Amino acid sequence: MKTSSTKILAAITGCCLLFISQVTLSQIKLPQLIKDSMVLQREAKINIWGWASANEKITITFNKKNYTTRTAADGKWNIALPAIKAGGPYNMVISGKNKITLKDILIGDVWFCSGQSNMVHQMNIHDITYAEDIKTANYPRIRQFLVPVANSLEGPKDNLATGSWKPAVGEDVRPFSAVAYFFAKKIYDTYQIPIGIINASVGGTPVEAWTSEEGLKEFPSLQTIIQKNKDTAYVNGLNRRAFIGNTNRPQQITDKGLAEMPKWFETNYSPKGWHTINIPGYWEDQGIKDLNGVVWYRREIDIPAAMTGKQAKVFLGRIVDADILYINGQQVGNTTYMYPQRRYPVPAGLLKPGRNIFVIKVTNNSGKGGFVPDKPYCIFAGTDTIDLKGTWQYKVGEVFVPRGGQGFAGIAAQNQPSALYNAMVAPVTNYTIKGFLWYQGESNTGRAAEYARLQPAQIADWRNKWQQGDIPFLFVQLPNFLDANYIPSESQWAELREAQLKSLSVANTGMVVAIDLGEWNDIHPDNKKDVGERLALAAQKIAYGENLTYSGPLFKSSGKKDNKIIIRFDHTGSGLVTNDGEDPAEFAIAGADKKFVWAKAKIEGDTIIVWNDEIKDPVYVRYAWADNPVQPNLYNKEGLPASPFRTD
Repeated sequence: MKTSSTKILAAITGCCLLFISQVTLSQIKLPQLIKDSMVLQREAKINIWGWASANEKITITFNKKNYTTRTAADGKWNIALPAIKAGGPYNMVISGKNKITLKDILIGDVWFCSGQSNMVHQMNIHDITYAEDIKTANYPRIRQFLVPVANSLEGPKDNLATGSWKPAVGEDVRPFSAVAYFFAKKIYDTYQIPIGIINASVGGTPVEAWTSEEGLKEFPSLQTIIQKNKDTAYVNGLNRRAFIGNTNRPQQITDKGLAEMPKWFETNYSPKGWHTINIPGYWEDQGIKDLNGVVWYRREIDIPAAMTGKQAKVFLGRIVDADILYINGQQVGNTTYMYPQRRYPVPAGLLKPGRNIFVIKVTNNSGKGGFVPDKPYCIFAGTDTIDLKGTWQYKVGEVFVPRGGQGFAGIAAQNQPSALYNAMVAPVTNYTIKGFLWYQGESNTGRAAEYARLQPAQIADWRNKWQQGDIPFLFVQLPNFLDANYIPSESQWAELREAQLKSLSVANTGMVVAIDLGEWNDIHPDNKKDVGERLALAAQKIAYGENLTYSGPLFKSSGKKDNKIIIRFDHTGSGLVTNDGEDPAEFAIAGADKKFVWAKAKIEGDTIIVWNDEIKDPVYVRYAWADNPVQPNLYNKEGLPASPFRTD
């Protein structure tokens, strides 16, 4: 009897499981992009796709019309909706064996925005510079879909892990890419149509990570890496070797600032043996030679009563590499790497009238450590501000002892060829868009010749994957960065800019020159608004067909007359000018020996005449050829800067 009952129970259980399985399989599943509040591309075929059970009938009801298909054997389905004009909001109902209703859908223009950290940088990171823009953001018809950071070495994925569409309203604007937001705002203000931003960006990543395996077919060395990375055992072996190698390395000396009692940041600690040092500045420039390790900074700051009892904010510029800030013994902020600007909120009640103890623990792993000059260092509350620059005390807490040999780092997956394309681009390629915005290049400096081939390959690859023809591809040339050099010199950043410039030979592309928008001491310059608006200007011409000047002067050709070289330009607009009223600067000239010296230059119509009386037989000219040219002052009358170039 028990055996019979058991068989009956097993049969019933099996039927239930089969029924549950069939119900599960029949449920329509949509990609993460197809959601409430999405922006769909106007005046173009709109792809809506997803998954369900095999041969299931799928119906989309949209804008009072029905569209039907059946799923394939693998459960995939796709319906192409006809072109529709800008507007909304609309609802969309997707029906099969279940029903999904999507609400608040807009029809407008969708831009795929990608690159590395300067495209990543959110409005929130620049909340001081753009405080008013954040405060007044009220653009419900501008929306961003933030693609989650992911990578795949195995191959392309068909969906994203998470994501949702957010409007540029109130606090929701903070996670927007600043460049993309100002681009979208300019386009929206001009055309009054909804704008969708799909933001897929990752800091510190090279262009080849964003290009598919097929798109890199002309790069054998990268193809070899891709094939090796598909072998999970190979990748795991490398990472295991790195883990074992690093864990077996000698441990660093304990930081005395944390080992001693009381700890150096505590209020009952009495400093002994501390020395003076200035903030800002690097400690290698102030008598501490070749130190990689931990240096503690300490200073007593007198705070007026008017600044207490309310939340304050501390600006500590930028610090190389990592830092922890303590005020009156309490940790109020920390950053683990060098690039972010340090802006730490101080809780109300922590500051007290009179003497307050500020302690900063700075950790540096290589190169110069300390506080980057020409950045804000202050504390403020209400209308009161106290400058934190000047003389502090310091004491070394730990010295990182050099080790013989090199540690093994394993594989940084996000930097591998095709890895970001597979996980962050491939799942999006079925979504109809207007065009691409691209801001990247910093991670490829040093490989300019390769980049000159890689970027056109990426453009062709993305257009091929989207299957929308030669849709606009707009990109940002690298801005000025690093130390200024007052003599003509070679420059990897200039070479990378030249490689980017060459991509304009690809049809329907546009380049924003940003040689005047950078900062010598910050790879993430604060001015993102001008970058976004210059991208919008390029879009107005290339994507929207406006008759306007959208680019600064670009080198066209050169000729020689006597001891002078005549430079001709495209995109001179209403005429060439300098932005400071001086003669054109940053021109260098050389003979056949390529020994460049500074040149004199003058504007004649739409040309520049360049010469140096010491060079009797000039052959070559360069303009703004430096990491950070001192005075690149050549513009057109529309206010757009000339791109750096060389004729050699």
